[in-house]
Amino acid sequence: MEIIRLVDHSPLSARKTLAQLGINRSTYYKWYDRYVESGYDGLEGNYHTTKRFWNAIPPWEKQNIVELALEHPDKSPRELAWYIVDTFRYYVSESTVYRILKANDLVTSPNYIVLKARDKF
Repeated sequence: MEIIRLVDHSPLSARKTLAQLGINRSTYYKWYDRYVESGYDGLEGNYHTTKRFWNAIPPWEKQNIVELALEHPDKSPRELAWYIVDTFRYYVSESTVYRILKANDLVTSPNYIVLKARDKF
């Protein structure tokens, strides 16, 4: 409420006042709209939402990828990604499949054969 009053009574523009206070204009106007709509009670701080990402894979999809990997242990993450695209008709990148499988300890490191030049020649 104090910020709304400060911006309303400031001799500067709202933009300059908010810049000096270090508050985003969108945040201020959300507060102001809630104040206009519900009065002082609209500014109460119990409205916090959890932070969600628009491109995050839901947990149930991650679980489906893990189950598919367990059903098809012969497929690499790349092959599994394309299997999902071909079978279930939604796209998931190869790197995403790899990260999900690695997080669940389902990616094995390739077997390397170390060759030395002196052994060969």
